[in-house]
Amino acid sequence: MTESVTQPIRIQKLLSDWGVASRRTVEALIDERRIKVNGETVTQQGLKVCPDTVKIEIDGHEVKDNCSGMKIFAFNKPANVLSSLKDDFERKTIKDFLKDLPRVFPVGRLDYDTTGLLLLTNDGELANRLLHPRFKVEKEYLAVIAGGDLSKEQLDMFSAGVPLEDGLTSPCQITPLGDSTYSVILREGRKRQVKRMFQYFERRVTSLKRSRFGSILLGDLPEGSMRTLSQDEISSLRKVFEL
Repeated sequence: MTESVTQPIRIQKLLSDWGVASRRTVEALIDERRIKVNGETVTQQGLKVCPDTVKIEIDGHEVKDNCSGMKIFAFNKPANVLSSLKDDFERKTIKDFLKDLPRVFPVGRLDYDTTGLLLLTNDGELANRLLHPRFKVEKEYLAVIAGGDLSKEQLDMFSAGVPLEDGLTSPCQITPLGDSTYSVILREGRKRQVKRMFQYFERRVTSLKRSRFGSILLGDLPEGSMRTLSQDEISSLRKVFEL
């Protein structure tokens, strides 16, 4: 979504909103004299253009809005729902909640009994980047455990890295919230990771909810409901790729 023809916009923001390149990359392309607007080479930063009428070329190739058809939704997955679009055993899947939506797919997965924030999109490149280990996108979980609270020493070990059967976990953040509830912030995404990390300390996770994915918060979105991400939220997700 871009601003109207009556409202010129900086070319860096426009090309970022179009999904062509990050603002930082656009600035570098301008410095290298690789961008033309309406046939003229752009030589100064901050040029404003009218999105509906402008012709922009990079290295001689015209670029257009790649994001006008992009759809991203935040979905609050209930327990006992698969994070997939089909199931051979006829269990309930997220597809049962998507009947009135265009074709989208989940960004990653949540366990069958885990609740909380699941992003849905029709943009494969965005999904791949959000999940790629290189970008270390944070995911925050709220875990309720049985077996007693973790000691200070155990909390330190948990945050430094837990030796699991598939290797040492990356450093993370864990914060006690009281009533045997913990906030856990991960920057990697192994299968059943939070549960296995607590299991290493002989604690059982009785409830697990994802409350945040990158900059996107679950908030008070009811279970089984979804909402469309705003343009500002989409832009905030893309910022992690502006290396």
